[in-house]
Amino acid sequence: MAKRQLLLLSSSKVHGFEYLEYTKDDIQELLTKNQTSTVLFIPYALSNHEAYLKKVEIPFKKWGYKVEGIHNQEDPIHAIQKSEAIFIGGGNTFRLLKTLYDNNLINPIRNRVLKDGVPYIGASAGINVATSSIHTTNDMPIVYPPSFEALNLVPFNINPHYMDPDFSSKHKGETREERILQYHEEKNSKSVLGLREGATLYVEGNHAGLKGVAGARLFQK
Repeated sequence: MAKRQLLLLSSSKVHGFEYLEYTKDDIQELLTKNQTSTVLFIPYALSNHEAYLKKVEIPFKKWGYKVEGIHNQEDPIHAIQKSEAIFIGGGNTFRLLKTLYDNNLINPIRNRVLKDGVPYIGASAGINVATSSIHTTNDMPIVYPPSFEALNLVPFNINPHYMDPDFSSKHKGETREERILQYHEEKNSKSVLGLREGATLYVEGNHAGLKGVAGARLFQK
């Protein structure tokens, strides 16, 4: 079994940078190491797949990579099986996961990443579905997937765009910390990594490390 290679981005946009530019070096390092020329993009988190593809093509083409949208492939499962690298972008996590289930792509993606070692890049919603479940997403449940269980490429959950409590704020709604602690009140809940804006989790085999900026906070039961 090949080693898994994951680049999990809390966000695709960071203040002061163009789309994906803040993580350019990390993406290029991963794709160059794997001699990747074409990236398979999964745009299911947004409704306009073609517009999303065009947005993603801009940085990747500038860096020398071709991008193919899975929505343009005759057989999405076959597209996964022959992919050199997979990128799942942000948007609504519930819509994304439902569409992955609707197209029977959960197991093909798992096999391609965990057994074949194909690089997986996810941003925001794309990292929610990379974890054990989407229970700790920030998104509204605009559609209902058949399960909250996700790709399980890592055995824990992530909360993207994590924000630490601001005790000087006049806003008195629930903090991310409070919501994650509520999740941990449930039986069989997993550890949660609160990945701050601009932070990246890199996973190679059974080793993981933080890249980018801002870092993360780990919540354990």
